[in-house]
Amino acid sequence: MESFIQAYPAFLLVFIRIASFFIVLPLYNYRTIPMPFKIGIAGMVAVLLVFSIDFPVITIDGFYALLIIKEALLGVLTGLVAMMLLYAVQIAGGLIDFHMGFMLANVVDPQTGAQSPLTGSYLYIFALLYLLLIDGHHLLLDGAVYSFQFVPIDQLFLPLSSASVIEHVAMLMGFLFAFGISMAFPVVGSLFLVDIALGIVSRTVPQMNVFVVGLPIKLIAGLIILFIYIGVFFMSMNYLFKEMILAMRTLLELFGETI
Repeated sequence: MESFIQAYPAFLLVFIRIASFFIVLPLYNYRTIPMPFKIGIAGMVAVLLVFSIDFPVITIDGFYALLIIKEALLGVLTGLVAMMLLYAVQIAGGLIDFHMGFMLANVVDPQTGAQSPLTGSYLYIFALLYLLLIDGHHLLLDGAVYSFQFVPIDQLFLPLSSASVIEHVAMLMGFLFAFGISMAFPVVGSLFLVDIALGIVSRTVPQMNVFVVGLPIKLIAGLIILFIYIGVFFMSMNYLFKEMILAMRTLLELFGETI
């Protein structure tokens, strides 16, 4: 009992960091997962960590509130990096929908409550299922657990204004849009060839209403191309998940640097 009382300040900090990870980390942040379940998992992981890792002795003083804010901010920012990179799938789906003609029929994302592209939601579900298939949710949880090796709980501040942190986040933003466009390029490029073919038909057969005929043709061609493309999509997901884990690790290393 005495050891638990001594470890309680450290337990609270560990629990806040793990729970903050679960707020924004892919798969763990779904609204369909009950909040008591998330709190229970975060508490169980925190108990295991407190009694398995030699944390420094933390006292509740005037700086303890700053440590709590730092732990919450660290978990949210690191998990947000992983979530941000996974939204490259939504960007790719939006570009595909724009050329297939699906932008007129957006769907409501049950996770965020906002409208999202139809193909983007379709590919995003496949990405999450593939993440479960390759045990990516365990890798994300490992990233949350091993974050204590890079950023100790007694570190008071995060170097958010560091040039290396800003450069890393800016690079990730560029990678997000570049990877989303590259994922959509096979489908969009194929649909562009369909547009060229329809343009040639409209010049050779002026009596044909290309706007009426072209929409179902592009839709059918896009679905066929998307069916062929799905294998390449999973190969892209392998690369994206590796970059996601690497981005989280790099950000934690930068946060652990002393100012």
